[in-house]
Amino acid sequence: MAAEVIPANVRASSRRRLPVEAIQAWLFLLPAVLILGVFQIFPAIAAFYMSLFKWDVVQGAFRGVGNYTDWLYDNSIRSPDFWRSLSTTFTYVIFTVPLEIAVALVIAYLLFQKMRGRGIYRTVYYLPYVTSFVAAAAVFFWVFHPQYGLINDLLGVVGIGPQRWLDEPDGIFELAASAFGVILPSWLAGPSLALVVISLVTIWHYLGYQIVIFLAGLSNISQEYYEAARLDGANERQIFTRITLPLLSPTTFFVFTVASIGVLRSFDSVYVLTNGFGGPLDTTRTVTLLVFKTAFQQAQFGLGAALAFILTLIILLFTLIQFRVLGPRVNFGE
Repeated sequence: MAAEVIPANVRASSRRRLPVEAIQAWLFLLPAVLILGVFQIFPAIAAFYMSLFKWDVVQGAFRGVGNYTDWLYDNSIRSPDFWRSLSTTFTYVIFTVPLEIAVALVIAYLLFQKMRGRGIYRTVYYLPYVTSFVAAAAVFFWVFHPQYGLINDLLGVVGIGPQRWLDEPDGIFELAASAFGVILPSWLAGPSLALVVISLVTIWHYLGYQIVIFLAGLSNISQEYYEAARLDGANERQIFTRITLPLLSPTTFFVFTVASIGVLRSFDSVYVLTNGFGGPLDTTRTVTLLVFKTAFQQAQFGLGAALAFILTLIILLFTLIQFRVLGPRVNFGE
């Protein structure tokens, strides 16, 4: 069959129309490009430029990668601060993300069932996410106050003594063991009670978002799988473990990735709940709080910018590892 011949006038008209369409497309994209350029791309380039200099309020001598090596290994004060903060950050992630995902998945699965008032329950669980995190953290700061906080008042009703909560630097496992007269070694002390409280507040805030994502994932699972499984005599536990969890793995992978990045970048909750100091005894000082302390409290902007880029590279590496390790295990279905 002979190839279709396109008239010359049609080809010429198409050539004239293509530049106009391209210009129109760029005009539609221009507002977004300008916003990203002014508030994202240009500040990132400026921060990288600052990270190469000794920049204390004003630009100083060129240091190259000196600011980076100071944080990583070449400074007896900066390096220990960085590695301690990085350890605290990953402890924060390990304690927060798995518990947050597990609780969100269970609640979403329950809310997905047919029940009366389901819409009200979904709204109630989502309300914390639309609440200002700074305002909520300020409220929790008073709730967990060691002297006149609500939590200690409630514990006093059941005969438990007051706790220091956000002022407690000892590990949670160490505190639990000491209640039974057992002394644990320092490496088994666990995260400080203050960091655990911050993790619980973080879980409370983001739980609604995770529930909504899991509900969307559950709604995408065909009911035919459940009907066929029940006809074959499968119980609810088998349905959940053999059907729901495997088919929900893409949603779980997405939630795990987003939650991990969010906690690694978390700043406002730690800042408000610790009055900006990362206490007690620096047991809640994450890398983001160390960036803030270095750049805006000590006015060492070059070192702060370098640390911010180190954290960015760590987040990218952590995300790549997640995709490499967990990505092949995700069941995207047919």
